[in-house]
Order: sequence, then C-alpha cells, then structure tokens
Amino acid sequence: MASIFTKIINGDIPCYKVTENEHFLAFLDINPLVKGHTLVIPKIEVDYYYDLEDEILAKMALFSKKIAVAISQAIPCLRVGTAVIGLEVPHAHVHLIPLQSMHDMDFSRPKLKLSKEEFSEIALKISKHL
Repeated sequence: MASIFTKIINGDIPCYKVTENEHFLAFLDINPLVKGHTLVIPKIEVDYYYDLEDEILAKMALFSKKIAVAISQAIPCLRVGTAVIGLEVPHAHVHLIPLQSMHDMDFSRPKLKLSKEEFSEIALKISKHL
C-alpha cells in the first residue's frame, strides 16, 4: 500500500506545496511545530532516509538547503533546524523547522492548529523566496 506521502505526490491527497522538481516535493507539515515547518520528500517511495541511493540522498540535501534558505528569508528565525526521524511515515523525509530556540524542535510538544488560509499564506511566502 502506498504511503500517505506517495498519495500526496500522486495528487490523491492535497498538500500546501512549497515547491517541487522531478525528484522531490516540499510541502508544509499539516501538524507543524512552528509556522513554516516544511517536509521534503523524494518522489520515490523508500522507507528509511539512509536507504536512499547516494545520488538521491545528495540531491535531496541540496534541494533541502534551497528550501531552508527560503524558509529563513520568509519566516523570522535564528536558523532552520533539520530533523530526520522517519518513524511516523514509512517514506523517507526531512523536517525543516524555523527555530527561535531548541524547544522549537521538541516533537512531543503540542502542534499548531492553523487555518487553510494561514497554511496557504505561509507556503506562498516561502515559495516566493525560491
């Protein structure tokens, strides 16, 4: 069965897309820790991040870097943190999280509840910096 991320890639489930290319998709996390929390996924379904082929992993890091720079320009933050956890969805992905403090990367804290309009505005704001 396809992962939720594959369903997003295929357009079966909507997302708040930041950008994409032929290999990767960046979109807002629907359960964000902070505004601007973005996920980067490969368009191939591989469960574990470190099982990605080296070339794809390297390209994903460079794609993520561009997104992180755009996030830092769009969302006031000290820096953009990167997390690879990989337990919540069986599809390799990277979390890019605007940080004001270390607490902003605490995945056990309550998630933000944002409106569709807020999500759309944030995605557009980040994508304008790409």
